[in-house]
Amino acid sequence: MASPPGTRSGPQETVASPQAKEPRATSTGSARSVARGFHAGVAAALVVGLGVAPGQAASPPDTPPGTRVVMLGTGTPNADPARSGPAVAIVTGGRAYIVDCGPGVVRRAAAAAQRGIVELEPSRLSIVFVTHLHSDHTVGLPDLMLTPWVLGRRDPLEVYGPPGIKAMTDHLLEAYAEDIEMRRGGLEPEKSDGYRVNAHEIEAGEVYRDSNVTVTAFAVPHANWKYAYGYRFEARDRVIVISGDTRPSEAVVQACNGCDILVHEVYSADRFKDRPSVWQRYHADAHTSTEQLAAIAKWARPRLLVLYHQLYWGATDEDLVREVRRGFKGEVVSAGDLDVFPPPVEKGKKKKR
Repeated sequence: MASPPGTRSGPQETVASPQAKEPRATSTGSARSVARGFHAGVAAALVVGLGVAPGQAASPPDTPPGTRVVMLGTGTPNADPARSGPAVAIVTGGRAYIVDCGPGVVRRAAAAAQRGIVELEPSRLSIVFVTHLHSDHTVGLPDLMLTPWVLGRRDPLEVYGPPGIKAMTDHLLEAYAEDIEMRRGGLEPEKSDGYRVNAHEIEAGEVYRDSNVTVTAFAVPHANWKYAYGYRFEARDRVIVISGDTRPSEAVVQACNGCDILVHEVYSADRFKDRPSVWQRYHADAHTSTEQLAAIAKWARPRLLVLYHQLYWGATDEDLVREVRRGFKGEVVSAGDLDVFPPPVEKGKKKKR
């Protein structure tokens, strides 16, 4: 079968090296200490799953107000009109780095841009890191590939993700080949290569680096997926960790290890008890309860714990926070779409790191 239009094969500047690397911790001794404490103190609460390369790219220098986390989508496969599919943007140095692309990702980015985060203008969306290939995390991928191009993006989209991501982007380009041909060959003025995709299939370890961020992938256990990752973003002023979909994992503890912001999926432990047994088996194997997340956060020590991809089953955001706080006394918030962390500082108030 001929390659679809827009696919670029062969080595790319930003592709990871074939040798996987251990995720970097702030210090080896500290990471080992955290691991020992995790096993000793929370084994009863957690089902531990261990997760065990770099390129160069140029980006603009850092600009105020520092690194931010923008929740483009906090939803699940449930069709909640208030919550788009899972997607998180780390915004720093004049660029937005997106993690996952659930349904609605580009329109949520446009909404954030209208609120003043100009790095999320659709035409500026140029890079995404995919945690795993579940549909709720990737249904927005063709949107991210094509809509910003139609709106003026001139460079190919860089896509980092697990094995299978290249086949996915290839097939999407093939599916939309006639649309691409009509737009490029018709009267529309945009004729750039912005519809093209550079797909990078990654392994655990450092997968991307530029002047703004170093991005490290770490393996996480998620049901029967062979490849699922979380991501650690080290910017100049903050360290941010995104769990992706995962059951309780020591890999998250080690990746965070005192990070500034930990964005972690969660389900209500209280409401889990009322779920049908068949769904209890699945969720226990695929996701993390509020009780388990409290134990993770206790050892991971984030300055701020942000809940997303929430499974409520009738609970509220306040309920989820209350459940987590039974075992974790740090700062925790249950996020909604378009929330920004750290939150915008009101005039006259002192800015927190």
